[in-house]
Amino acid sequence: MKISVITVCKNSADTIGQTITSVQSQSHKNIEHIFCDGDSTDNTVDIIRSMGGENVTLLEGKDDGIYDAINKGIRHATGEVIAILNSDDFYSHDKVLENVAEAFDSGVDAVYGDLIYVRPRDTSKVVRYWRTGSYNPQKFLWGWTVPHPVLFIKKSIYDQHGHYDNSFKIAGDYDLILRLLYKEKISTHYLPEVMVNMRTGGVSNGSLSKKIKVNREDKRAWKTNNIKPHLFTLWLKPLRKMGQYFFHKRK
Repeated sequence: MKISVITVCKNSADTIGQTITSVQSQSHKNIEHIFCDGDSTDNTVDIIRSMGGENVTLLEGKDDGIYDAINKGIRHATGEVIAILNSDDFYSHDKVLENVAEAFDSGVDAVYGDLIYVRPRDTSKVVRYWRTGSYNPQKFLWGWTVPHPVLFIKKSIYDQHGHYDNSFKIAGDYDLILRLLYKEKISTHYLPEVMVNMRTGGVSNGSLSKKIKVNREDKRAWKTNNIKPHLFTLWLKPLRKMGQYFFHKRK
């Protein structure tokens, strides 16, 4: 099974080397790594070219945001499965993609796992532990979702149900997950293991204004998909994350 790993980047010179190394060190070797670079002005592109091998594709040029860039990568992908790995994140161990490929042998449409948030400078320091858990559609109504970087989806599902809606600037991944898992009811398999280490400080994290924007886009995602949440659904979504800090402390 061929897996296409898509990494969107712009001025990611400080972190992208670790991202590339984590992909190249995977025990599963049938991989292509597609980089969608939004006109970096640092040496991001030089690092990709120097570290990349035969299975690396570099797509350069301006795009209309993160989700437009991901869609560009999906259109160029030749693998059966699509993986999204941010340019400042990295796989947690070298058997992540091997385990994912084996899980797809059961015939499911998507595979997902767990994620940890780490400090930007010292990635050995865990801040949050996102234990996703097994899937039940009703969980969405209680604020549940899947961490974007640990969700692996067959390319045929994108072809059938559509790509990311790039009118979203922050919550396009939530819109897609809601559409595919909750609305379209694609089949999934949960692997109870940490797959990705994510640095804190991403697009949807941080300031109060960003959190308000996320909440507004989350609300629009339900409306766009013609499905209705509970009155408390969109408030529970950020509140659920609070438990990830306490879960980590108990580990």
